[in-house]
Amino acid sequence: MRRSGMMGWRMAPLGVALVALIDPAAAQDKADPAGAIKLPKVSRTAPPSSNATVNLINLLVKQGVLTDEQAAALVKQADDEAYVARQAVRDAAAKAEGAEKTAATAAEATSPAGTRRVTYVPEIVKKQLRDEIRRDVMAKAEQENWASPGKYPEWAQRIRFYGDVRVRHESVFHPSGNYPYTVNYNAINTGNPYNVLGDGSYANDYFWPTYNVDQDRQRQRLRARLGMEADLFDGFYAGMRIATGESNAPVSFNQTLGGSGGNFSKYSIWLDRAFIRYSPWSDIALSAGRFDNPFFAATDLVFHRDLGFDGVAAQAKYEISPGLEPFVVAGAFPIFNTGLDVGTSLDFSNKDVLPGKAPSRDKYMFGGQIGARAEFAPDVSLKFGAAYFDFTNVQGKLSSGCLVATVSDFCSTDLTRPSFAQRGNTYMALRNIIPQQEEGTLNLLPQYQYFGLASEFRELVISARLDLGQFHPVHVVIDGEYVRNLAWDATDIAAKVAANPLPAGAIAGCASTENCTQVYAGGNQGWLGRLTVGHREVRQLWDWSAFVGYKYLESDAVLDAFADSDFGLGGTNLKGYFVGGSLGLGPNVWSTARWLSANQVAGAPYAVDIFQLDLNARF
Repeated sequence: MRRSGMMGWRMAPLGVALVALIDPAAAQDKADPAGAIKLPKVSRTAPPSSNATVNLINLLVKQGVLTDEQAAALVKQADDEAYVARQAVRDAAAKAEGAEKTAATAAEATSPAGTRRVTYVPEIVKKQLRDEIRRDVMAKAEQENWASPGKYPEWAQRIRFYGDVRVRHESVFHPSGNYPYTVNYNAINTGNPYNVLGDGSYANDYFWPTYNVDQDRQRQRLRARLGMEADLFDGFYAGMRIATGESNAPVSFNQTLGGSGGNFSKYSIWLDRAFIRYSPWSDIALSAGRFDNPFFAATDLVFHRDLGFDGVAAQAKYEISPGLEPFVVAGAFPIFNTGLDVGTSLDFSNKDVLPGKAPSRDKYMFGGQIGARAEFAPDVSLKFGAAYFDFTNVQGKLSSGCLVATVSDFCSTDLTRPSFAQRGNTYMALRNIIPQQEEGTLNLLPQYQYFGLASEFRELVISARLDLGQFHPVHVVIDGEYVRNLAWDATDIAAKVAANPLPAGAIAGCASTENCTQVYAGGNQGWLGRLTVGHREVRQLWDWSAFVGYKYLESDAVLDAFADSDFGLGGTNLKGYFVGGSLGLGPNVWSTARWLSANQVAGAPYAVDIFQLDLNARF
């Protein structure tokens, strides 16, 4: 029997098998006239095959129609002919593909422009493509957990979201006897300069901006933060966080309910963290952007606990022996960057210099810290560190001779004023104003003034924390911190403030106009001690902790801009105690109550008591 065509094959040799069913001897002669072929045996107990032909041959052997040798010969012959047929199909397909390409080339050469041709894809090829695509998609789905209910894709598992919400009631109590004329320099320096002219037609009829020191206040406040950290690859991480806040002040995320215009007005959201971190090993980390304080700080004596640091930082630690792990931290942090098109000024000490843009007054903080963590026993540990912070260009500078008659006039050292401040640091006038008279009269024109810090700041900070855990899960933790401003010069500061027109209460030690330019009683040191008893972290129902502490911080020991914003309503030149406690209300939900009582260290009388009741939740 023969069949022809592209997919054809020859079946004539199978005639031997048909003859064998009738005359085995004749079949043997046709297959091997010389009798030289030695065939393998086919088992009579062979298991069923997926091939119907093989099963048929095995049944014929079992019934005695065929011998084992005849059956083996038939199977071998069928395999050989199947191979020949497959090879013929491959050859024919290759020739057909070549012919198709040749025909397509010829057709394209003779077809009109714009003719489109559609290649025919056999059904068997379509099925193979579908199977391959299905396998690829399922493999990717398994890798990224598409096909696993309740699981996130692999890339999503490398992203962690976190956040917290705090609702606070705050009561502010001012006792009687506070000096009412303490100057709010931040209001001046972040707004229009103040006219210090005291006499004449252009004298200022308005008093300096001041702080509230005699009216009690009740506030309901909100803080909300949402952050994300992503594990990128090979030790690289990225993160960002957004937070509430009434302004872009660096030391507070609080939003007063009913504030920002009231009437259920929407509240602002600020970018609070954004960084890239490289940590090839768990003991080393390099960070760039805006991130958490990289230095070990036992308290918030120097830096507010939520202060974000802009810049770059490197952290490293190494366990040199069991229970002893030294660490080192270093970084550079821009505090202020001069704008590209800031200011137009005229230097009257040099008549040849024309008005132009202001020179750069970039401000930086450079910091370094060394320390160690020591475990004296499994439940007793001590962590301590010594840090040095050098603040460059933060001190105010007296300008060259400057003419100012309007609030928009600019002097050469205006940019040395702080871009943000709380209260407590000592200030000096920045502008060396040349008095001007109104044309045709003897009346002096207004003298608009800005103010800068009178002291330089190079801070030495010693921090320590002792953790006693013998009563686990209850711990006894003792925190202590000491700071000293090594750049402080009392004589230089007193000379600067004496040479400038400052109002009463502007200098620590001044409570009246008469002695304001003669007395400076500020200082350069501070310390804080705190005792905490309870669970190290309040995370579960009925977890608890209680704390008590005392704080003493002189006027120019640290930059008041970065100090705690709660104690004494923020800043320096404060001393007093604080006490409070926290109680867990459920998983990651807790309440905190706190009482803070502060008085001035030196200068005009000032005291304030604050009560805070917080409801906190984190996720």
